[in-house]
Amino acid sequence: MTTTLKCISPIDGSVYAERPVASHEAALAAVARAKSAQKAWAATPLEHRIALVKAGVAALNAMKDDVVPELAWQMGRPVRYGGEFGGVNERTAYMAEIAASALAPIEIEESDRFHRVIKQEPHGIVFVIAPWNYPYLTSINTIVPALIAGNAVIIKHATQTLLVGERIVRAFVSAGVPEDVFQNLFLDHATTEALIKARSFGFINFTGSVAGGAAIERAAAGTFTGLGLELGGKDPGYVMEDANLDWAVDVLMDGALYNAGQCCCGIERIYVAAPLYDAFVEKAAHWAKGLKLGNPLDAATTLGPMANVRFAKEVRAQTAEALAAGATALINPKDFPEDDGGAYLMPQVLVNVDHSMRVMRDESFGPVVGIMKVKDDAEALALMNDCQYGLTASLWTGDAARAEALGAQVETGTVFMNRADYLDPALCWTGCKDTGRGGSLSVIGYRNLTRPKSYHMRKVKP
Repeated sequence: MTTTLKCISPIDGSVYAERPVASHEAALAAVARAKSAQKAWAATPLEHRIALVKAGVAALNAMKDDVVPELAWQMGRPVRYGGEFGGVNERTAYMAEIAASALAPIEIEESDRFHRVIKQEPHGIVFVIAPWNYPYLTSINTIVPALIAGNAVIIKHATQTLLVGERIVRAFVSAGVPEDVFQNLFLDHATTEALIKARSFGFINFTGSVAGGAAIERAAAGTFTGLGLELGGKDPGYVMEDANLDWAVDVLMDGALYNAGQCCCGIERIYVAAPLYDAFVEKAAHWAKGLKLGNPLDAATTLGPMANVRFAKEVRAQTAEALAAGATALINPKDFPEDDGGAYLMPQVLVNVDHSMRVMRDESFGPVVGIMKVKDDAEALALMNDCQYGLTASLWTGDAARAEALGAQVETGTVFMNRADYLDPALCWTGCKDTGRGGSLSVIGYRNLTRPKSYHMRKVKP
């Protein structure tokens, strides 16, 4: 049994942080405290809950000078990008703004005979199992609306970003959120599974691998616990013949290689209409060559190490298999001598690829992208849908009607036109197929973090 969780830094392979795993008894006690505290929190006026949550995010912002290098040490993102505060603040502001209307009762009838209304009740305890790639953004997606809706929240973060949940809780509690209402736990898989099987939570949000999502579903089987699962992705971009070429290259390549390609909705495969293909490929390779691989603590670095050596190993394996099967690599390893065969991995652009190759089929989650030529929309659509995942698809054209018509046929959760790799908090963040189920943010996010409760009140006159 694991007794200590260790974060191995991708910067130098050292143990950056370690924490003792909570015992089963300690975890049950934390759940009991959360359950006891949640009723009073739900009874707190909505505007006061909103104010405390916003104050918690403000307190987190005040920790930026510590958070940014801490993230670099834990998962390798370069400090030049300043952490995840832009998205955290945008999502918090929007969810706070719509809370009153999103959580308002649905009034059916108010007459001298009946009062009929549907209210939204918090689930009780929301369990957030957060990933390492965007450890603040992905967890805030659920933490903020869950707390605003009146739930207690328990967070368990990935070992690779061991300190993130601890830091978020510290910020929120310092701002006045009751400490039993929002707790961070360090848990092993066995205790996590036991808590889920024991119906400890009213709702569980998990972001991670398909295998991890399947394990959550198995543990929750028969408990009827609500689940939100954001799992794998292999997001496509399709560049049509009328696209703005330079804009498409810049956004799609950034979407493919930012954060060392470790983005839930990162671009992993690109399909280009034949008239633009050669120019797109040339510009894409030039774009990738302009990155600077190196220590993420160096402000000049634009591409840090992957979060773990084993993640880089999988990307190297997919790339090598593709090359052996006939793919062509456009980036010369000599241009990136910092690639150490470990966590530091150079970017790569592949052509002469097809869907028999894992790099065009399986999730890579690293700084590699394959580009294919297509003859028309029908071929592009077939290739985009030839995938077990469905998170986002990025369509590039000057014709909005064409993009919307094509988007209606793409098996995905979000359709982008002329942009990629962005989460709009006003829209539901969701997926289909092996990407999972449920949805976060937007009005629908509040619906998923509450349950409807109906009141049918027949008024009896004296």
